[in-house]
Amino acid sequence: MTAAGATRDGSGAGGALVLVATPIGNLGDLSPRAVQALTDADVIACEDTRKTGRLLAHAGVVDKRLLAVHDHNEAAQTRSVLALLDRGRSVAVVTDAGTPGISDPGGRLAGAVAAAGGQVTVVPGPSALVAALVVSGLSTARFVFEGFLPRKGGDRSERLAALAGEHRTMVLYEAPHRLAATLSDLVERCGPLRQVAVIRELTKLHEEVWRGTLAGALERARGGPPRGEHVLVVAGAPVSVPGEAEVEAALQTRLSSGRTAKEAVAEVAGELKVPKRRVYDAALRLRS
Repeated sequence: MTAAGATRDGSGAGGALVLVATPIGNLGDLSPRAVQALTDADVIACEDTRKTGRLLAHAGVVDKRLLAVHDHNEAAQTRSVLALLDRGRSVAVVTDAGTPGISDPGGRLAGAVAAAGGQVTVVPGPSALVAALVVSGLSTARFVFEGFLPRKGGDRSERLAALAGEHRTMVLYEAPHRLAATLSDLVERCGPLRQVAVIRELTKLHEEVWRGTLAGALERARGGPPRGEHVLVVAGAPVSVPGEAEVEAALQTRLSSGRTAKEAVAEVAGELKVPKRRVYDAALRLRS
């Protein structure tokens, strides 16, 4: 039994793919279990062999075969990894920072192994997404992860339009040279007063968390060249409460189309996200 829980009895059941989270900045965040998983792995699939080599040297993990798996070759290298697993080898997957598969290579690889009936396990740990969310000061009750927005064109416009009406807290990644442009687009779509936390260099010496409005964040970004990878945590759109006239109009439309009162009340309550009792009272007013 390996540290990752894979059975290694030579029965031909195949090896395990182990997704190993690595530090997003501070090497002290590498867990003992992650070190053990890297030590036990026959092969380590990594985004950048040089960066991973330095991490392994820090952890005291030596004599490991490294297999480069990055955005440009993940599909092709998946075949190589599947072949290794078929031969009973264990393959650990790491990225340059954080948890594999979160805006980094690893997701397609894990999906392919799972689809083939292979074993996929995880050694959890650092994630810029979760770290930024909890330190932002914004609501963590419900949130949506957007990763990196499309850089231009219709795809970017469509995504921004969807974000403008999103009620959940939104988490985005952005490179420093595109930060001002993204903040400008968010101001245009979400309004200048929407709350945001701009977080950079998480867990590193110059970690910084700035909280304020989108307009304030844009002004700050334009004031000097930002440095380091950024995470934006944007407050969700405020939830508007439908007025009585809106509820009654929605009811009247459905009643006129032949719905029963019970059906109309249920549909309107679901569509407008208001209590059924309130819609029922509106139906009584219409009837009278």
